[in-house]
Amino acid sequence: MSVEKNVPEIRFKGFGGEWVENNLGGLAEIVRGASPRPIEDPKWFDKSSNVGWLRIRDVTEQDGRIHYLEQRISKLGQEKTRVLFDQNLLLSIAASVGKPVINYVETGVHDGFLIFKKPRFELEFMYQWLKSFELEWQQYGQPGSQVNLNSDIVKNQVVFTPCEKEQTAIGNTFQKLDSLINQHQQKHDKLSNIKKAMLEKMFPKQGETIPEIRLKGFSGEWVESSIGEICGATFGGGTPSTNEKDFWQGEIPWIQSSDVKDGIVSSVTAKKYITKSAVNKSATKLISGNSIAIVTRVGVGKISLMQDEYATSQDFLSLSDLKIDSQYAVYVIWKQLQIEKEQVQGTSIKGITKDELLGKFINYPETEEEQTAIGNYFQKLDALINQHQQQISKLNNIKQACLSKMFV
Repeated sequence: MSVEKNVPEIRFKGFGGEWVENNLGGLAEIVRGASPRPIEDPKWFDKSSNVGWLRIRDVTEQDGRIHYLEQRISKLGQEKTRVLFDQNLLLSIAASVGKPVINYVETGVHDGFLIFKKPRFELEFMYQWLKSFELEWQQYGQPGSQVNLNSDIVKNQVVFTPCEKEQTAIGNTFQKLDSLINQHQQKHDKLSNIKKAMLEKMFPKQGETIPEIRLKGFSGEWVESSIGEICGATFGGGTPSTNEKDFWQGEIPWIQSSDVKDGIVSSVTAKKYITKSAVNKSATKLISGNSIAIVTRVGVGKISLMQDEYATSQDFLSLSDLKIDSQYAVYVIWKQLQIEKEQVQGTSIKGITKDELLGKFINYPETEEEQTAIGNYFQKLDALINQHQQQISKLNNIKQACLSKMFV
């Protein structure tokens, strides 16, 4: 009995036979883009032009599917480059090498890209195959002032292809997956933008006591106090001895900075659990539920409202016995920490001391009802954002698994 080689692990019903070995250069006329020089000269560009100018940042921002190009190339510039008026497959060979691209708009292509002209393959199939091969391209990159991928390497690269109908079936499947991922990403980004806007408008601006937007039924000025004044107790953390294996076989969640998500306020799933003996014989503390855990070093500003009893590493300060609504408190503190992170202009905050954190001022409504309503509003937003992020991660994992099993 003969065993077929060069067939994928997973295959659509109705297709059989071995895939055919080719070189990429034998499946298309592969040509390099061209750039007018010097590229900084403004005469090459014209905002009123119908033809866009493709840059690597466009590829990363749009994940390879180019539907819009902000920079436009002039008629004079078009004479010095390669202009694509129809949909084409491209591959980046400079800077971020090995990224496949499909243009859906009129595009001027600079010399950091290869164009697959006169293809003898289904466009979507080969786009996805190039996606599956992206990491390998990066290993071929020529070191220098920036990584470059030699066009001859691309032309000589071996690829196995099935018949046209099977290519179409595979390409369509991945296109649908990409469309679903994109839909969730758009919803995720829209909700994130709404949240950002509401964080600006639903809390008073500096020096003011009333927010720009207020939930219906509430009025009156807000109160200002330090974070230290809104909690009855604070707790640091520590790490029980890793040599004592029994310490790490308990039921008390012990959280680390890596357990807390960045960008949203969410519940935390601990990866490690400790015993009461571990708490008694180390610097970590047993902290009551309904407390706020704040990362004060190694990921400063990450924060979570902990519903049940827990312990933390030394990277945290926890606030307990809260005097205002806990769901509201976690958001107003998170907002204050985000403002301060933005003020350091991209450089990471290495740490914040207990006194610095407790000395920071926050605003809050006098009534607990309004505090609760605001806290719940943002909690629901974060839950929706998190749901879309989970779907994006799940679909990306499915896609990566399929890429490895549906190609030879």
